[in-house]
Amino acid sequence: MKKTNIIYWIFTGLAAAMMLLSSIPDIMNDPEAIKIVSTHMGYPKYFIPLIGWAKILGVIGILIPGFPRVKEWAYAGLVFDLLCAIASFIALGDPFADWVCMLLPLALVMCSYIYYHKRLKLQKAS
Repeated sequence: MKKTNIIYWIFTGLAAAMMLLSSIPDIMNDPEAIKIVSTHMGYPKYFIPLIGWAKILGVIGILIPGFPRVKEWAYAGLVFDLLCAIASFIALGDPFADWVCMLLPLALVMCSYIYYHKRLKLQKAS
């Protein structure tokens, strides 16, 4: 159980940090975020802070203990955000090098989710 907890918190901490750090430029309407999301991808400017706040809520959802339904939705939201960003880059014909960095937070969120369920299973068995 201890090993599973440690692995879970490593993946969860890294995933939460990456998603939180990526939300800050969105919330602050950073010119680089506007350039990528609005100018390049074509999403409306009001979408940028909205997605930033959604990421923060997702991070809070995966970090707060308890509330299993909220956690499931938070994980789903973070995965949707990352998959949609990847799909947007691919749809625009951007090269692999431009969106490959999105695979790391996606992998971290997915590993965190897997270990969240492993923890639940071990807690029920105890």
